[in-house]
Amino acid sequence: MSIAVPSREAALESLRQRYRTVRALTELLAGPLSAEDQCVQSMPDASPVKWHLAHTTWFFERMVLAGRKGYRAFDPRYDALFNSYYLGLGTPMTRAERGLVTRPGAGEVLDYRHHVDRAVLDLADAPELAATLELGLNHEQQHQELLLTDIKHAFWKNPLRPAYHPAPPPANGAAPPLVWREFAGGQARIGHDGGDFAFDNERPRHARLVEPFRMASRLVTCGEYRAFIDDGGYERPEFWLSDGWALKQKEAWRAPLYWLADGEIFTLHGIAELDPAAPVAHVSFYEAAAYAAWAQKRLPTEFEWEIAARQSVHDGRFLDITALVPGAAPAGAPSQMFGDAWEWTRSSYDPYPGFRPFDGAAVEYNGKFMVGQIVLRGGSCVTPRGHVRPTYRNFFPPSARWQFSGIRLAEDA
Repeated sequence: MSIAVPSREAALESLRQRYRTVRALTELLAGPLSAEDQCVQSMPDASPVKWHLAHTTWFFERMVLAGRKGYRAFDPRYDALFNSYYLGLGTPMTRAERGLVTRPGAGEVLDYRHHVDRAVLDLADAPELAATLELGLNHEQQHQELLLTDIKHAFWKNPLRPAYHPAPPPANGAAPPLVWREFAGGQARIGHDGGDFAFDNERPRHARLVEPFRMASRLVTCGEYRAFIDDGGYERPEFWLSDGWALKQKEAWRAPLYWLADGEIFTLHGIAELDPAAPVAHVSFYEAAAYAAWAQKRLPTEFEWEIAARQSVHDGRFLDITALVPGAAPAGAPSQMFGDAWEWTRSSYDPYPGFRPFDGAAVEYNGKFMVGQIVLRGGSCVTPRGHVRPTYRNFFPPSARWQFSGIRLAEDA
């Protein structure tokens, strides 16, 4: 039996269509927002929506188009304005000051995007650009998620607590019983096998010795986390890592970010009733570790998580923006390993043995952040479709709360 292999032309046309789809989705996500909404920066870790729209465009302009014969930059001044952290490509604007960029306006940024899109699509039949284009599209998907997490934080800081999208959040129903799944351990192959796209931090595939362990069949729910709060979890230092306790005291944490009084929670749909069956989200690593200690369990390592994920359904659930972008995230699965909340692990974000960063200008993409960060696995309700896989390694500092980050428990077998 012969297997049909896509022609080079078909593969390139598929890439062009993927480019159009990903780029259009970013603009669709920005669609409900006014020019004023798109300019606000609510904290140094977040970026304005307008900046996300421009930076993802800068990435294609700088990585694909720069130096190409016949390409004329839309505005050479944008090169420094919308660079993020690529010091090898210039001196970026200070991250915490991105909200000061009232000019160019939102309309000019869209003109910039369309200018670059036309030039990229004219070049998209060059096979040597395929790998860079694929990296750029995955990079843009990361910013689609950041766009939503950042505007949620901005609207949270607004006293009016506006809704990003007015449709009510879907009901979760009753949470399934928590079951402990056993894994035998042993030598496991961890990391991406190189068969399709992966970020450099997912490679190379390598051997890890893992002891037998058990992992919870689902994420910790809001109702379960409420029991931790009611039992004095935020006042009992025996559950907390020292740095986490100090930060909790300094910032007066008493519940996850976006929890309100009277059993309410702030969502992308505005203020809603807290659903006790929904996975708890917007907790820091410190809160996740404290909850695990209170429950007399622990957080899984990223290697345990990957072993379990490879045996689960590669699927997930779309929570906050179901009605906004049909098909922008996977449909539901009982295991909740993809598409509900990023899951904190107990693993530091370190390079795999034999790690090699991307070649060329993208050499700064991931490796420079491999210190002081914690690995998260899975994917959240605002992670785009096709952007989750068992080997994906997200990472944030342990204090981060504005991401859709949740908790899955583990224990030694």
